[in-house]
Amino acid sequence: MKTIANTPESTRASSINPSVWRSPELSLRFWPVFLRNLLVWRKLAIPSLVGNIAEPLMWLVAFGYGMGALVGQITVPGPAGPVQVPYILFLASGSICMSAMQAASFEALYSAFSRMHVQKTWDGIMNAPVGLDDIVLAEMLWAAFKSLFTVTAILGVMLALNISHSPKLLVAWPVLLGVGITFSCIALIFNALAKGYDFFTYYFTLFLTPMMFLSGVFFPLEQLPLAVRVVADWLPLSSAVLLVRPLFMDQWPADALQHIAVLVVYAVVSFWIALALTRKRFRM
Repeated sequence: MKTIANTPESTRASSINPSVWRSPELSLRFWPVFLRNLLVWRKLAIPSLVGNIAEPLMWLVAFGYGMGALVGQITVPGPAGPVQVPYILFLASGSICMSAMQAASFEALYSAFSRMHVQKTWDGIMNAPVGLDDIVLAEMLWAAFKSLFTVTAILGVMLALNISHSPKLLVAWPVLLGVGITFSCIALIFNALAKGYDFFTYYFTLFLTPMMFLSGVFFPLEQLPLAVRVVADWLPLSSAVLLVRPLFMDQWPADALQHIAVLVVYAVVSFWIALALTRKRFRM
């Protein structure tokens, strides 16, 4: 039988320090970590909900009703040609995707960083038979769940305001969960790189804020210059909006498979990168 002493030096090195880019090593042990986050959050559920929905609702009221009174109707593409919809409906269908993006990003950045670096919760969990990969998976799914909880509350307010009562909004619910998963995966990359909370300012200022204005949330993508439109079409938030907005209009989205594929690719690639960088961080 071959022993470590008889193996080549390179083989022994790889067995002791495996590549951080190896395939994810996932198991059902992520579930207790997810439940742990849920039990802790239950104590602060109401303040957390109010904080998460206050800003998007202010956007909706200020722009939807304020600017909407000036804009009136806005033209958007439809399956049978361009159609006109109230600006409040146009904005609501985009802002709920933006809310999913922000809620997932905030949880996967500030809250995950607190558990990972400040409170050393991850170190404590790894004393049990739970691997780092399972912890990262649990954090990703937890951030996505938090975003879904937030957008469900916002969607309820939109229904109460009679913005849309399309039965196709039931399909928007799993789509918004996918949006939360995608952006939590992206945010975990920056969580792995951060040295402190201030680092996240770059992510919000240089990545999320430009995406908000280039993804069709506040105005149609057709208004953008061609060069900018080429980039905007492949942003994850753009795909999310193009999937959700037709559902608010009681229509099925065009090119749905393409937009879903964009979100899936962003999620898978980002999760792999985030996992590799997190492994590297804990190896140091």
